[in-house]
Amino acid sequence: MSDINRDDDLIELAFPPRFDYGERVVARSVVRNDGTYNGRDIGDVLVNKGEIGYVTRIDTFLQQFYIYAVDFVDSGHRVGMRAKELCTLDKLPDDVVEKLVNRSGMRQLLGVSAAGTRHEQA
Repeated sequence: MSDINRDDDLIELAFPPRFDYGERVVARSVVRNDGTYNGRDIGDVLVNKGEIGYVTRIDTFLQQFYIYAVDFVDSGHRVGMRAKELCTLDKLPDDVVEKLVNRSGMRQLLGVSAAGTRHEQA
């Protein structure tokens, strides 16, 4: 057990989960198999930075952290991730959405119409 890295002192479980079931999130970094994903070699890329997924389950780890099971549709992988490894796409503040809407391809990704109104995700 000494090889477990508690990289911060924050007890996430003292607060509500940052993400909800079904919430659309994006990976903030590349995720490689650490040996816990069956059928793939250690070190294989499971999720690429920027890949979009949906939270399907919320668990805990070490009585300290939330672990979010995220289903990444494009790669077909369901991976457990920490909140710091994810960013929401559904709950961005309006000023952030406004800045991102003008970027190429971001309007469709964020579900914003040409008129600038947000669409609810089904």
